[in-house]
Amino acid sequence: MAKKVVPEGERRRRKPVKAGGVVLSERLYIETALRMLQEHGRDGLTVRRLGAAIGADPSSLYRYFRSTDDLLLAVGDELAGRALRGWAPTGDWRADLRELGLRVHSAYLAHPQAAILTASRVSGRSHEIAADEAILGVLRTAGLPDAETVRVYHAFIDQVLAFAALDAAALALPHTARAADEAVWQATYARLPAGTHPHIAATAPRLVARMNASAYPTALEMLLDSAAAALNSAPGGARPPNGADAAR
Repeated sequence: MAKKVVPEGERRRRKPVKAGGVVLSERLYIETALRMLQEHGRDGLTVRRLGAAIGADPSSLYRYFRSTDDLLLAVGDELAGRALRGWAPTGDWRADLRELGLRVHSAYLAHPQAAILTASRVSGRSHEIAADEAILGVLRTAGLPDAETVRVYHAFIDQVLAFAALDAAALALPHTARAADEAVWQATYARLPAGTHPHIAATAPRLVARMNASAYPTALEMLLDSAAAALNSAPGGARPPNGADAAR
């Protein structure tokens, strides 16, 4: 069932209050939750620990959030807001969409533990809605029909969030486990003989060079190529306003 969108200004009990000598607010809880997730992971985010970290009674959380899950949705929305901060469309649809994708990916990877928990969620909160509006606006302004706009938007947002979750999971691994995973390409794949694994052996140097980096920038360009093809085949042969894609 779709979540009801409640404007920030209409939410209940959102004003800062003082409790136990601490000025409580929704933002304080969000920022504290981000820090606790970064330091302790999901298991460290409990009502009791939040209260201790803030210096307030644990029940004070419920002045601002229905539950820790509601708080997690707010954390995800905060990451979306950070991705949008300072962004403005330039009129070059491809550059604008690329920057939005890279910004969202980077914002989530800055908080990998939070990304793992929130990348698959839909909050219906203000920053999430603003991001969706921005992406749809870039595509529609470029000249895509609405059906194609939604198709590309769906692929775009799911792609960036899927890569954010995947890459965040790798970053969240203990250092020794992550280093061991990264070493496998050199220690195992690069040593497989051509007689039994000809294709791996032929590409091994390139695999070693690429496979420990995120594939998101490459996947993003592939998606943008697909969007450009859809734009070029749109009724009237629509093109980007500045002709940027024609020069590729």
